[in-house]
Amino acid sequence: MISLRYHIVSIAAVFLALAVGVVLGSTALGGSLLSALTEDRDELAKRASSLEAERNELQARLDDQDAFSASVGPKIVAGSLDKRTVLLVTNYDARPADRDALRKLITAAGGKVTGEVQLTEAFADPGQADQLAELATRLQPAGAKFPTAGGPGTLAGALLGHTLLLDAKTAQPQSTAAERDAALAGLADGGFIKEPGDVQAAQLAVVLVGGELTGDGVGDRTATISRFATELDKASAGVVLAGTPAAAKSTGPIGYTRSDTASTEVLSTVDNVDTAAGRVVTVLALREQLEGDAGQYGIAGNAQGPAPGVAGKGD
Repeated sequence: MISLRYHIVSIAAVFLALAVGVVLGSTALGGSLLSALTEDRDELAKRASSLEAERNELQARLDDQDAFSASVGPKIVAGSLDKRTVLLVTNYDARPADRDALRKLITAAGGKVTGEVQLTEAFADPGQADQLAELATRLQPAGAKFPTAGGPGTLAGALLGHTLLLDAKTAQPQSTAAERDAALAGLADGGFIKEPGDVQAAQLAVVLVGGELTGDGVGDRTATISRFATELDKASAGVVLAGTPAAAKSTGPIGYTRSDTASTEVLSTVDNVDTAAGRVVTVLALREQLEGDAGQYGIAGNAQGPAPGVAGKGD
């Protein structure tokens, strides 16, 4: 006769066997899983190392190309701006290193930089748009014809275009020295530009920006800078809007300009001014502006090509 004790021992033996089986099974499974994960980790480490080596090689090539462009750049642009004058207009986010390098290259091209106007963050601030528009209208030089329609960027571009840039046909001032000084002083007092140093009128201008604009009303900000540069161009012998690749995005001034056919018909843009090659292209684009042509250059997908006279990928 089977006793109760036998039943209890039998049941305990079954559960013990199950427990041992689970432990052994999980140990085997865990070992297999751990082995697989180790292999995956090693493979990923190899791929990461390979990609890092590839990135370093590409960066070294870019550095070599930039160094080469910097060394031959002055020879490429030599004489292209002979006896021409250029005004630098820098947005608050423009890189000083790009500005300084561009200034040197303009000089190497035979040109002369007549001064710099530095725009503050308030210049494109939608909250101060009415104040800028009113100020630009009030400071309008005698005899100047400003656009009847347009936002603050357009009006500010008309103001500085007529006071700081020479007539495209005659190369003569479009305003008096007193009107020029009043325009600069008024914009500085309003907080729209930094206190300027000695600034003289020029034939050409470069509007130098950084990358994407941020903050509330980013669309209005990019439109203000783009329309400002476009109106400067209309009032002069030529203007180039230059910046980094980020500025060619939809939230950057260059990207906004390239989406506007009316602007691209007159205004040239360069989206890689942070490289030696891009600065060479900026000077060549200024020369092209003197000849009455415009183009959109750089490395971004919305550029026509890398430089004037060089077809894009899709051409």
